[in-house]
Amino acid sequence: MSKKATKKAGRPVDTEEDDVTKAQHLHIAGQVADFLPRPKKLKNSIYECELAKLQVELVKLQEWIKAKGLKVVVIFEGRDAAGKGGTIKRITEPLNPRICRVVALGTPTEREKTQWYFQRYVPHLPAAGEMVLFDRSWYNRAGVEKVMGFCTQDEYVDFLRTCPEFERMLVRSGIILIKYWFSVSDEEQERRFQARAENPIKRWKLSPMDLESRDRWMDYSRAKDEMFAHTDIKQAPWYVVEADVKKRARLNCISHLLSLVPYGDLTPGPIKLHKRLEPGVGYVRPPIDDQSFVPDITDGDFGNEAEKAAKKAKKQK
Repeated sequence: MSKKATKKAGRPVDTEEDDVTKAQHLHIAGQVADFLPRPKKLKNSIYECELAKLQVELVKLQEWIKAKGLKVVVIFEGRDAAGKGGTIKRITEPLNPRICRVVALGTPTEREKTQWYFQRYVPHLPAAGEMVLFDRSWYNRAGVEKVMGFCTQDEYVDFLRTCPEFERMLVRSGIILIKYWFSVSDEEQERRFQARAENPIKRWKLSPMDLESRDRWMDYSRAKDEMFAHTDIKQAPWYVVEADVKKRARLNCISHLLSLVPYGDLTPGPIKLHKRLEPGVGYVRPPIDDQSFVPDITDGDFGNEAEKAAKKAKKQK
């Protein structure tokens, strides 16, 4: 945009300096600067190619963590429908679940509510050679619990005071602690909510808390800002992932994660398989009729009707 103000549609267009200033004010208010250019979507071919490269590197990281006995914790927090789960799936897809596991705790039980707040998370921390991805974490207290009134003000204040010390203790114990906040605009969040509401296989993602959050955007913004002010510490800083475009967010997050943990290539080399031994003498396979098989629904004209319907819809367009 030219620094010289021009007119468009009967109103002045702000200069670049004005854009930055407004963006800062809107960020503080928890709003979105709609006048700033949005990142473009990625072509599927480019996305799949880059994701494949990053997943190869993730396997290398996994082998390094296992060999060197590293303990890695990655926290994924952010707005509802910001794309945390999709990013976690792309990270874990090529990895060994015995080395890299996901922790997504539900509502605390009555017994857990009486425990030290961090107690129910501690058993899920990694041992040597493990990486744990927290799909939401102890930061529930600073977000949903604060906004929805599920904790007292004293409990909230105590969390903001003790959380940095808890995390410093984890780091001192040898844990590599990485924290991501997925940021999404209110317009994009609403679009994703509407898409979930219309899709029967995604409706389960719309919890009562998600629906309530639609009317509490500013409350969550204030809670996030307060949380950052207290817990964005040198030993475990927050990293913000711009997530209005999911595919860009996934690539950016995975690439950044790989950059934070130095690793080497310990991937096993090509393996030459020896010639299989002939089956031993004396084994008789049981009759096939004695076994129960899963019916093959893909036989015959499978998919023909769906293909015809797709072609018909394409012609109508």
